[in-house]
Amino acid sequence: MVSKLLQPEILELVRESNWKDLKEVFKEWLEPDIADLLNSLDEKDSVIVFRLLPTDRASLVFSEVEPNRQETIIRSIANQELKELMLQLPPDDRTDIFEEIPGELTQKILNLLPLDERKEALGLLGYPEESVGRLMTPDYVAVRQNWDIEQARAHIRRRDKVAETINIVYVVDKEWKLKGDIPIRKFILAGNTETVETIMDSKCVSITAYDDQELAVSHMKKYNLNILPVVDSNGILLGIVTIDDIIDVLEEEVSEDFHKVAAIVPVEESYAMASVVLLYKKRVGWLMLLLVSGFLSSNIIAHFHDALQSVIVLAFFIPVLIGSGGNTASQSSTLIIRAIAVGDLNLARWWDVVKKELIIGAMLGITLGVTLFLRSYFWQGGLEVGLVIGLSMIAVIMWSNLLGSLLPILLSHFRLDPAVISSPLLATLVDATGLLIYFYLAKFILNLA
Repeated sequence: MVSKLLQPEILELVRESNWKDLKEVFKEWLEPDIADLLNSLDEKDSVIVFRLLPTDRASLVFSEVEPNRQETIIRSIANQELKELMLQLPPDDRTDIFEEIPGELTQKILNLLPLDERKEALGLLGYPEESVGRLMTPDYVAVRQNWDIEQARAHIRRRDKVAETINIVYVVDKEWKLKGDIPIRKFILAGNTETVETIMDSKCVSITAYDDQELAVSHMKKYNLNILPVVDSNGILLGIVTIDDIIDVLEEEVSEDFHKVAAIVPVEESYAMASVVLLYKKRVGWLMLLLVSGFLSSNIIAHFHDALQSVIVLAFFIPVLIGSGGNTASQSSTLIIRAIAVGDLNLARWWDVVKKELIIGAMLGITLGVTLFLRSYFWQGGLEVGLVIGLSMIAVIMWSNLLGSLLPILLSHFRLDPAVISSPLLATLVDATGLLIYFYLAKFILNLA
């Protein structure tokens, strides 16, 4: 089938200016698939292909393409096309685009919009970044609590074309304060003479426009919602947040956490679209910091140079000890960060964490310590050296496990992101303290100078 053409064939149609066949191809493609194609084409070809789409489909495709490709399209199309495109976009999608493109393009688009649309866009942009207000759309359906069902149904039919969803209808009073919600299923099953108030659910979960987007994610998960109403401080209904916006937030959070754990400043663009220079800038800062902190470990080794020279076998086990300590700290910090994220832990339970992790650390340390003792005793250095290495492993594992567990809780208490304790940074800290434990135990047991 023509819709199954691969990218080379699509490019061939573009080079041949075979617009008729291209349009036929896209009739059978879904919008996200067309967006993927645009992201993979070069800028010139992506603009040509985009302009083949009818306005209603173009807006759906545009909201799915990468931010830098959106910017290219905005700069390449005429003002009238741009205006029509922006008017087709839902308000929340438009806000997302304004956040990604340069300020002069945002201003250009705002100047093209009708006055009421411009006021709406500026209102959404007025909320803080990462707030629920930036996610919400004012295109929802609300009915009065004193209306009868037939009156409410007529209103829903009128609002259907402009509302983002009618799966949930919200109930407000004359001051537009949120009073409850009604699933559309209840409207279908209700009798015409019943009133809205008799079928509504007054236990309606809502969120304020200034709340953090992560709270919206938490509410949707906790209460099993696909739509969340947004209110102001007085309870007046402002808009709704839908599940598709929350999925985007979740993807951003997961990417950000992965970057932080790997000691990378979060990259907002996809890897494929990010430039070499951008990726370099995002990584070099953390690597320089970790390099400098690594000097501490080298200074400790230099300080114990004489001890290492007198018992050279001690040097052979440094990588094993320090690597095991870093891995243990990384494991425990990952478990604790996840527990904090899902609300299982806070600072009030720090002592429970200490007790549990000391026991776990001791069990892990003894298991690894005995293994390392046997290895060193039979192959390397005898009883005393084996004792030093085995006890060091137990102490390093217990300490690393405790460190990896408590630091995320402390950071969370001080309203810092626990994910900042990335594995490389935590490993560097464990390296230095682990070396101190190792060398001081060696000096004590082996009577080194």
